Amino acid sequence: MTMTIITKSRLLLITLLLFILLSIVACASLSGKNFGKLVPNADVTTALNKAEINPNYDYYITGSDYFPRSILGLDKSYIFDSVLWKKVEFKPEELKELTVRMQQRAINCRRGEFGFVVLDNKDKQIGIWYSILVPGMSIKVLDDRKIIVYPPNDEQYKCYDDQ
Repeated sequence: MTMTIITKSRLLLITLLLFILLSIVACASLSGKNFGKLVPNADVTTALNKAEINPNYDYYITGSDYFPRSILGLDKSYIFDSVLWKKVEFKPEELKELTVRMQQRAINCRRGEFGFVVLDNKDKQIGIWYSILVPGMSIKVLDDRKIIVYPPNDEQYKCYDDQ
């Protein structure tokens, strides 16, 4: 009789844990279906450090105009939905000065600036990104080619923002 109770308890526990695990997996797959990603890319870092501007991209910055936190180049066929970013039109020499200032600020924080390719939810490249490496950046891609960027929290940038 004791064996039957233990076996039933174990079976119930295993069933419950399996249900919880499947629920977590299902939620994760549903919530991530519209999210793009950033993938580190040395070619993007090199291109931005050389001030190479892609004419097929619109460019945006976030943070201050002098020391932006990030630069985003987004394929012009997408709509960027954000009040936290400012659209900019760079001349190569302006982009070069900006990336140099960003690098100097990053060095002061013992960090480096990195280039990333921006991929949509189907792993198609839709842009580039340049910033210090911080966790928590996410990109949502909506059906109507609208992009929403959820930046990391301000805590991640305290040193970079000279606080």
